[in-house]
Amino acid sequence: MSVEAQPSQQESKAGARKDGDAVGGALQERQKWMSVLAKANSKMLANKVAGLKGLPNYAVIRPAESGSVMVRGRAGGTGSPFNLGEMSVTRCVVQLNGSDKGAVIGHAYVTGRDKHHAESAALLDALLQTAHWRPIIQEAIIAPLAQAAESERRTRREKVAATKVNFFTMVRGED
Repeated sequence: MSVEAQPSQQESKAGARKDGDAVGGALQERQKWMSVLAKANSKMLANKVAGLKGLPNYAVIRPAESGSVMVRGRAGGTGSPFNLGEMSVTRCVVQLNGSDKGAVIGHAYVTGRDKHHAESAALLDALLQTAHWRPIIQEAIIAPLAQAAESERRTRREKVAATKVNFFTMVRGED
């Protein structure tokens, strides 16, 4: 009679959790860079991409096309959702040619109708998925764009704070 060692349910869940954390971490990292690319100033992004040398060839799988999406909101951030209105977006999908690990596909959705912005963001998304280009693009493009966005947010917050009015109520008498 032979007895095979079976992993306990807790051990198998722990192993799955570790794998899921790795996938979740990669997903969160990709979400961050895609957010930076989508929100970047189009001209600044174009200048940064033009500064990259030796970019690989790529094929446009889905050409940049503009359309509308319905934007939903919530009163107070917690209320019932309601349709706020429509917003223009542009999407694009590209595939790197001759990639070392199969088909590397980059996606981009950007607000507005700037097709060049969408194609540049999709190309950078594909490049960021490769081991060779990720550190180069993180340092040369993503970090500066994220810093510029944070600087702009800080400036906007300071302007808003300067115009803040504090109201207070004085109580008169004992009613």
